[in-house]
Amino acid sequence: MVIDRAGLAAFLRRRREALQPEDVGLPRGQRRRTNGLRREEVASLCHMSTDYYARLERERGPQPSEQMIASIAQGLHLTLDERDHLFRLAGHNPPARGSAGDHISPGLLHTLDRLDDTPAEIITELAETLRQTPLAIALNGDATQYTGPARSLGYRWFTDPAVRDRYAPEDHPLLSRMFASGLRAVVTLRGPGSKAAHYADLLLTQSEEFRNLWHEHEIGVRPSEVKRFIHPEVGMLELNCQTLLDPDQSHRLLVYTAVPGSESYDKLQLLSVLGAQALR
Repeated sequence: MVIDRAGLAAFLRRRREALQPEDVGLPRGQRRRTNGLRREEVASLCHMSTDYYARLERERGPQPSEQMIASIAQGLHLTLDERDHLFRLAGHNPPARGSAGDHISPGLLHTLDRLDDTPAEIITELAETLRQTPLAIALNGDATQYTGPARSLGYRWFTDPAVRDRYAPEDHPLLSRMFASGLRAVVTLRGPGSKAAHYADLLLTQSEEFRNLWHEHEIGVRPSEVKRFIHPEVGMLELNCQTLLDPDQSHRLLVYTAVPGSESYDKLQLLSVLGAQALR
């Protein structure tokens, strides 16, 4: 496929001008004159330089890679149809849709952007973290940094002992059963040759605990209504978890809340301060 520079530039400009700062979790400010977002704001959302993005809007520069286009599609909060159109304008075939995709729907991103004062994250059906709020990072660390199978919390649970330090020891047996049960359900749903099946094969060779649980063939093991986290600075927090599902991409938005007035509620407020200090 050949890049359509004029079409790509026009589409990017239109999508940028159609977005408002509040649509993407940015402050509006008092002296905004730009119609929509500024180029530097879009570049920041897309994790690229302003000069690189500006050249695309000016029909200049090299053909962007598929990774760059995927980042732009996510930064501009494009729908799946818009994302696929963007890929074709850039001279690439669109990625496959469905459970294997990392593209987050605008609605889910829009909701997450409004949860700055709450621990929340968007994950795949394999518990791969795609996006976190600042307070979620303060609570559990940056889970988007991992690559390969380690992106999956379930995979790390059985292969990285340090992961368990964040959870109450008495909850470990249930969580192990839950991760094994959840992976089996996804393997059955997606079939042989899927990413889930690959993760299961890896864990069967790497973890005796996983092998023992896998052979139990448990399905539908659910977590407790209250999740208990252990933070290295503030100690244990007991948080309720609410889940919002995007059926098109099999993504889940997890929102963690504490009972107002509880000790865990106060600890979350402290974490928000610690997290802000760390960012500074």
